[in-house]
Order: sequence, then C-alpha cells, then structure tokens
Amino acid sequence: MPAVPRPKAGLRLVADCAGAACRWQCRAPWCRGPGARGGRGSGRPGLCPRPVPAAMKIWTSEHVFDHPWETVTTAAMQKYPNPMNPSVVGVDVLDRHIDPSGKLHSHRLLSTEWGIPSIVKSLIGTCRTKTYVQEHSVVDPVKKTMELKSSNISFTNLVSVDERLVYKPHPHDPYKTMLTQEAIISVKGVSLSSYLEGLMANTISSNANKGREALEWVINRLNAEIEEFAASARGTMRNSMAAAAFVEK
Repeated sequence: MPAVPRPKAGLRLVADCAGAACRWQCRAPWCRGPGARGGRGSGRPGLCPRPVPAAMKIWTSEHVFDHPWETVTTAAMQKYPNPMNPSVVGVDVLDRHIDPSGKLHSHRLLSTEWGIPSIVKSLIGTCRTKTYVQEHSVVDPVKKTMELKSSNISFTNLVSVDERLVYKPHPHDPYKTMLTQEAIISVKGVSLSSYLEGLMANTISSNANKGREALEWVINRLNAEIEEFAASARGTMRNSMAAAAFVEK
C-alpha cells in the first residue's frame, strides 16, 4: 500500500470514514454505531447519526495582487482563454443578470480537460479526462467583493471538488486585492481515499498558482489594449487638429 503523504500547509483532514454515510469501517471520533454494530471510533461497521462524505480534504490559500479590486475582478471575468490554463477548452454563459441591489450574478459552464493524476484515474477506474464544471459568481460593486463558487458535475459518483474564491480589497492598501481560496475534495467508494485526495489537493494547488499567473497575464493584456486604444485616440485627435488648422489657413 502506498504511504499516505503528510498533509501540506493549508491542508487538514476533517473526516476519516470509509463509507458514503459512515456505514462501513468508521473511525471518525464523533461516530457512534448502534449497540453491537459498532461504537465510537471502533473501526467496526456502524451507522453515523448524521450523513457525511467518505472523507474530505480542505485546501486553503491566500494571495495578494498588486492591483486594485476593480482591475482584478475585471480580469477574473475575462480569465479564459489564457496560455496558463489550456485545460479549459470551453466557457458558456448560462445566465447573467443584475439583481435589484445592483449585484452582478453569473452562471457559467466550463469544459475542461481535468488534470487528474494517472494513479487516481487507474484507481477510480476511468480513462475519461474531459469534465464539466459549473461556476456561480456574485460581484458586489458597493461592498467591493466578488465571490466565485464552482463544482464538478462530471464523475460526481467518484469524486467531488468544490471550490470557493473571494476577492476583496486589501484591508490596509486600497491599491491591492486579497484573494482567499479554498477547495473541498472528496473521493468516494474506493480504498486509499485519503491518499488520492492528497494527490488531488497537490494538483489543485498547482492549478491555483497557474490561475494567479493567468490573472496577471490577463491584466497585462487589458492594460496593453487600453494603452493601444489611448495611443490610437491621441493620434486621431492630432490628425483632426492638423486637418482643422489646415482648413483655417
């Protein structure tokens, strides 16, 4: 059996129970099996008083962008396509509206070539890599917050990944933006679930770094487009002024 990797910084095991509703070999400290069927943390088959996923890992991260909140959120809405995340092969906007309070709500469907480690694919018994992810975001221009939640809608019987990102102005510097990011990973119905979740958490961490690089790339692209537009506008203005001066003469 492969050694279970030690959790990295930002990871913590919040449950350890090998069964969809803690019905198999339960070792969770709060698990109480009824009578002889299993006891608290006994490792014997038992029935939990509340249904919980088999096991989960929570990955968390924080990052500071050296750009104002408006710039970062504009880039986040235009993040795909980009060369850092080639796995995202399609983005469809299913719904977008502004509610009565002025918040912008967006519902998108992302088509991705999911970067599942090969050992995970072999153990969960799938060779497919294309998955679909639903993404909901809410932008509040008054409070200056953007919250984005996403979850996979493919392979949900095998694995689930729920992500949440929050963009807010830095509390001490209005020209910077704080990104708080977390992911909850759950592998279901297979042995070594904690080991597989650790591998997937490492993949998510790597993808998060690429995602932040992608935002910087989009910001640079937008700034270049603004500068190009401004230069074109200045050139047009100069030509108009020269033409007007010529007419006057």
